[in-house]
Amino acid sequence: MAASSLLRRLRPVSVVALCVVFTGILLAQDPAGERKDKFLVIAYVHGGAQDLEQYPLQYLTHMNYCFLRLHGNRLELGGERDSIGITRLVALKAKHPGLKVLLSFGGWGGSPTASDVFMTAEGRREFAVSCKELLVRFGADGIDLDWEYPAIEGYPGHTYRDEDRGNFTLLVQEMRREFGEKYEITFAAGGFGPYFYKSVEWDKVMPVVDYVNIMSYDLVNGNSTVTGHHTALYSTPQQDASVASAIRTLDSLGVPRNKVVIGAAFYARVWENVDTVNHGLYRSGKFKTYAGYRGFEERLWKGHEFVQYWDSTACAPYAYDAKNGYYATYDDKRSVGLKTKYALEKGLRGIMFWELTGDVVQGSLLETIAKTLESGLRTEGK
Repeated sequence: MAASSLLRRLRPVSVVALCVVFTGILLAQDPAGERKDKFLVIAYVHGGAQDLEQYPLQYLTHMNYCFLRLHGNRLELGGERDSIGITRLVALKAKHPGLKVLLSFGGWGGSPTASDVFMTAEGRREFAVSCKELLVRFGADGIDLDWEYPAIEGYPGHTYRDEDRGNFTLLVQEMRREFGEKYEITFAAGGFGPYFYKSVEWDKVMPVVDYVNIMSYDLVNGNSTVTGHHTALYSTPQQDASVASAIRTLDSLGVPRNKVVIGAAFYARVWENVDTVNHGLYRSGKFKTYAGYRGFEERLWKGHEFVQYWDSTACAPYAYDAKNGYYATYDDKRSVGLKTKYALEKGLRGIMFWELTGDVVQGSLLETIAKTLESGLRTEGK
């Protein structure tokens, strides 16, 4: 965030406090004026990327276009829709000069041949070359790898093998050789134990990439027959998976915190056939549906009898409809604000979220992130 932009958004504070804040910002800048330690706010954007100007894009540092797929050994567009979508995102940089646009590969269900392609030097080389060609063609700023998952089971039927772990290292090293330092290389990581311990050679990968996006959502996913918090900030006696648990694990693996971005969920997951015990939390059920934050009113609250609750241990909201046996887990303004504050206090690289068009336009979750960051900067300046 440029100092002039931040000044416009800061509420009145003392001159001394402002001086301290801006002195810290200026000291952290390189000669080109780009903050080396800038807190990142990253939006994943899925689809045609239309009507994005309705969102407060000035608060973003990055937008990741989703998803491009493998065709043979090459990363390629899925068709005209991708070409239009990427062009739209890159065009936004004219109005938002600090914004970076990355092209995301894979996604859930999008890596069926990744294990085969990346196991050979030829496959890795062709992929890296094709990535750079797309970046040059569109004027984008980097590649985000969302291979779900190296070396462990991901999407049903996708090939995976133990060798994927080392091949992922060789892949990012090949990409860095091809890209030089001009383009960013990032990857999306599963937020659960097997991924942390089996999928990535962290000591070899992290020096090569710019940062890692931890998918600290879907921690209780659509395959689960027991409810929980799908995007908890803290662990509970019943559920270890959380943002804080992921950070503890990454700390133990020697991953630098200033290269870690945590994830927020701009959507809910809903289970059915859930009994009334504990308002449906940690109870048996069947996954029913997904709903974006902007659709909560129509798809969840309207026509149902959901009562919203707050888990003070997990720092996560949830809701239960006792009449119909529906249970919902999601992020809201309170939990997103706490995640942003956590990332600031722990010295993390930033926060990302899935997915921008799931947000509301007025009073958005993105605005909550921005206000929390603004408050954090004011606090540091006191």
